[in-house]
Amino acid sequence: MNETVFSQIMDIRDSGQVNMFDVPGVQRMAFDMGFYELVCFIEEDRAAYVRFILTGEQ
Repeated sequence: MNETVFSQIMDIRDSGQVNMFDVPGVQRMAFDMGFYELVCFIEEDRAAYVRFILTGEQ
């Protein structure tokens, strides 16, 4: 996970508008916000995204 994706995850989390475990909801919000790097990251490595949300490990 690069800094851009990390920052995008934090922006969505800080908005409080979606449960971070609602992966399709996070992707939809990321797309709406123009966070295409995050959309692609979740598509390519959903396990890494979920691991980060659960543990904070990058």
